[in-house]
Amino acid sequence: MRILLINPNTTESVTALVAQHVMCVAGNAASFIPVTGRFGARYISTRASSAIAAHAALDAYAAHRAGCAAVYLACFGDPGLLALREVADIPVVGMAEASCIEAAKSGRFAIVTGGALWGPMLTEFVTSIGLADNLAGVRTIAPTGGEIARDPDAALASLAKACTACANEDGAEVVILGGAALAGLAERIQPDVPVPVLCSVATGTHAVIAAAKRQRDDRDSPPALDSIGLSAELTTLLQRK
Repeated sequence: MRILLINPNTTESVTALVAQHVMCVAGNAASFIPVTGRFGARYISTRASSAIAAHAALDAYAAHRAGCAAVYLACFGDPGLLALREVADIPVVGMAEASCIEAAKSGRFAIVTGGALWGPMLTEFVTSIGLADNLAGVRTIAPTGGEIARDPDAALASLAKACTACANEDGAEVVILGGAALAGLAERIQPDVPVPVLCSVATGTHAVIAAAKRQRDDRDSPPALDSIGLSAELTTLLQRK
């Protein structure tokens, strides 16, 4: 079973980090085809970069979807998730949505990630998927995800402190450590946090493997879309050819 793993950031090292972690989690359950965004921000940390990343995710799907049973949008914040689901003929799982759904099973959850602008962006995201009542809060640390990826050891203490504050001050019963660049860090800080810490990369991996085993729900295909300036593959996909 092949799963397309899309990292709409444009940093190859982040794609490699996520792919390595995903394949360790998946074992023999699935193989993953990692693809990095062809254009856009090195690491998504603003609304503008997220909007561009949504286009990059569609572009990547159009170019690499052949032979895949599902798509894993491996970017916390899920840029382009609904658009991918609109055009894809296979299941699409977003890292952030899957993590929030899993965390909500335990009650109130919080999110910790890198980059200050993600605070309001993720609060809005959780509201958009109908889980606002379960959200205890979102806390960010100063380094962006890209900076954490370059030096994860330097961020461990700050991440653990933020997760602990989510539990002790915000009432979170579980904390999501969100972000592709934070893959594998949840288990490293777990001993210092009083509630369970979910790795968003691992949680999304389990969700997409389960989704790949199911048929895509029947739904009406969107109408053909005339466009200019897009890649040949994306143009063809949107024209429904």
